Amino acid sequence: MIKSELIHPPLLGALAACGHKSQLLIADANYAVTSNARKDATVVYLNLSPGMIPAALVLEKILTCINVEQAALMTAPADFPHTAADDYRRLLPTDCPISYLEREQFYAEVKSERTALIIASGEQRRFANLLLTVAPVF
Repeated sequence: MIKSELIHPPLLGALAACGHKSQLLIADANYAVTSNARKDATVVYLNLSPGMIPAALVLEKILTCINVEQAALMTAPADFPHTAADDYRRLLPTDCPISYLEREQFYAEVKSERTALIIASGEQRRFANLLLTVAPVF
């Protein structure tokens, strides 16, 4: 029996398959997973219902299993209250750099060969997509 905080079998298997420099996307409920992702990336659907299983909770549990080298968010309009980014900053290690990518650059990164896993969350906030780069274990 698994004793960790994360017990979702397909998600655990997909995380185990990620290596150093692999990328994984925690997608908000607005993200077009089928058209804006690498076609052969593993997709884990946690979006049971709008608002259920928010992205910050997914990140919190993922961080119990992997180390993160860097994170990227999609650039939001200047007047947009980016509460999701604030949540992510609180959860990510203090030495983890967070960059902001323009929409098309963000999509291109998610479609890159390094993206191994897409997690579809029920996060309803806009611009809450979070692209993580896996760090070494040690």
